[in-house]
Amino acid sequence: MARCVIFGAAEFDSLLLPIEQDDLTVAADGGIAHLEKLGIVPDVILGDFDSLGYVPQGAQVFPVEKDDTDVMLAIRHGLDAGFREFLIYGGMEGKRPDHTVANLQALAFLRAEGARGYLIGRTQVATVIEKETAVFGADSRGILSVFCLGKDASGVTLQGLQYPLEDGVLTSDFPLGVSNHFVGKEAEITVKNGKLLLMWDIQNGLPTIR
Repeated sequence: MARCVIFGAAEFDSLLLPIEQDDLTVAADGGIAHLEKLGIVPDVILGDFDSLGYVPQGAQVFPVEKDDTDVMLAIRHGLDAGFREFLIYGGMEGKRPDHTVANLQALAFLRAEGARGYLIGRTQVATVIEKETAVFGADSRGILSVFCLGKDASGVTLQGLQYPLEDGVLTSDFPLGVSNHFVGKEAEITVKNGKLLLMWDIQNGLPTIR
């Protein structure tokens, strides 16, 4: 499946997956600097360019006063182009925690649109699941945190982790699912109702979601 690969301005260390020929690469404002370092010519450049300080040639320029962040503009562009899987680099662990929160909410927006996004930082990856199961291989290591995003998440089952849960409820006002651990077994995270935000160590790659 071809992906929409978005680059924001925050830092990241390397590409989690190679960019394929059919992928759509989008530079969101200052994300153009990452693509220049990688030697990649983006398919689309967009944003208000208030942080970059100049407007790249061929860019789609938007006003500073708008409802969408630059990353959200890129997400909307990808959705309009028919993409349903998004890799978002440079969208977390940056100097602006408010933009990290905005990008985490953007993962929920994508899920509501029938798409899926992965937010990729220097050390962690995040995604949102809804009425689904995420499966991590037995070779996964480190920390996995699970948070309710929005209304209460029910029918939450965590298997193959240090702290299991069977048909439980997670709420948005108590972080019960923080800092769980992989234990050398295949791990499954299931939610029957509501949305779960999953965050895990980047070396584990992407889970299988069914």
